[in-house]
Amino acid sequence: MVTCLPESPTFTTASEHEVWTLLRDQLGPDDVLIANQHLTSEERDYEADLVVLMPGFGVLVLEVKGSSVWYDDGWIQTRGGEAHWIDPVAQARAVKYALRTYVEQQAAWGSRKRVRWAHGVVTPYSSFDADFSVPELPRHALHDRDDLEHLVTRLRQNASKGDSQRPPDADDVEAVAAALTARFNTSHHDVNAEAAERAAEADRLTDQQSLILSVTRLVNRVEVRGGAGSGKTVLALQQAKELQRGGQDRKPQRVALLCYSIGLASYLKRQVATWPRKHQPSFVGTFHEFGKQWGAPDGDRADSDFWEESLPTLMGELADGLTDGKRYDAVVVDEAQDFAVSWWTPVLKALRDEEEGGLYVFSDENQRIFGRFGVPPVSLVPLVLDHCLRNTKQIHSAFAPLAPSRMYSRGGSGPSVRFIACDAGEAEEVADDEVARLLDDEGWEPGRVGLITTGHRHSTHKLQTEQAGQDAYWETFWDADEVFYGHVLGCKGLERAAVVLCLNEESVTDRARERLYVGMSRATDELVVVGDPEWVREVGGTEVAKTLGL
Repeated sequence: MVTCLPESPTFTTASEHEVWTLLRDQLGPDDVLIANQHLTSEERDYEADLVVLMPGFGVLVLEVKGSSVWYDDGWIQTRGGEAHWIDPVAQARAVKYALRTYVEQQAAWGSRKRVRWAHGVVTPYSSFDADFSVPELPRHALHDRDDLEHLVTRLRQNASKGDSQRPPDADDVEAVAAALTARFNTSHHDVNAEAAERAAEADRLTDQQSLILSVTRLVNRVEVRGGAGSGKTVLALQQAKELQRGGQDRKPQRVALLCYSIGLASYLKRQVATWPRKHQPSFVGTFHEFGKQWGAPDGDRADSDFWEESLPTLMGELADGLTDGKRYDAVVVDEAQDFAVSWWTPVLKALRDEEEGGLYVFSDENQRIFGRFGVPPVSLVPLVLDHCLRNTKQIHSAFAPLAPSRMYSRGGSGPSVRFIACDAGEAEEVADDEVARLLDDEGWEPGRVGLITTGHRHSTHKLQTEQAGQDAYWETFWDADEVFYGHVLGCKGLERAAVVLCLNEESVTDRARERLYVGMSRATDELVVVGDPEWVREVGGTEVAKTLGL
């Protein structure tokens, strides 16, 4: 059978359908029959009724004219009982040259030399004398109703008497067909585009949710509670901006925006840097950086006594000596559940008014993965965010049993969460394979993919921090050309479209349930969990195991 492109075309006239059917049945297996070929150039739009590709003969562009067609100092056709001037020869000839030029410019054609192109006219319901001929259309290029029985034979003669170029071979015919059907220019399903659209929708929903901040206009001590994906960090940023810029009967304030982790601080700084200068908080950074601006020293990351006792005590003393110009009207704290109880003393002392100054706290108690239980020693008005906006319904459903309270998913639909069973000792290698699959098989861009571990750090993570240091390492989170390798302890408040969560803990340790919750919720669009099913059952319980298909 001839190759028909498309296989079952739709025609606007019965005459075109009849001629196509005849050719479909008469052409050989090496031929190609293209129907309704459209082309748009800078000059105009073109349409070929039929294009016939015949190895050994040529490429033939056909114009089909139904009803009654005759020639009387020009071509005439009846339509609706009325006669109209037409020019089928000019139509066919113009399309022929336009298609030839287009094909020869396409990658599918390559550096091939030109082949033979010809054009013709088919009148399936009208007859012409055997000796009929006009200068622009010799009789061998005109095929009337009496010629239909041997139409393909006539078309091969028509094509052979075209221009003087070489006849196409089978490879040439395939290249012409590929160019005209854009076979080499096909695009594919793009997971990155879907992720971008879902992110834009999440931004829109978060903007709507930011109306909750209007409630705080008359309240200066607030705790906003929300689960993973509820948009807390975006609201914390918005709160800091609105306080700093003032407006609407509120004076501009000197604002500090704090968090615990270096990674989240990096994100906050990047976001704030895009705002107008007068809207940027006076300080953005970690609790430690907050103290360093007053002269607090660095400390060993492994020395818990320094971070829990010595540093906050010293910062409190330094805060006592701050001048009014160095103090703040309000402090906004994101991921506040990470703060130790001792940290709140220097935070409150940094306020111009320790009793009435603004304190806006954004937290998720279920992400308390450091074993700290410090809460601000002041009364806060609680506001609750109960919609998951950032994660797909599939991902939210997977980690929802780990959340302390019910949340409603509004994050759209995505691929199912996948679980790859393996021993903890094999998890890192299996996770690497899954990252490769996301990149190579599914087409994820590297900058949208993350591999997060719950136990020891991934070897790439170790190497990056050892070579570059913590601050430079966290800058790689924003590298669009690289997969991010991180640990669940440092990733709160941050997210990747596609995440491979590597459960590489050999045993169940303290706060493992919270780490599982945080790790699973870092993925917004696609989540792959790699690890020991028994560890998941023990830490997450039967509900989480069920959501992962165990």
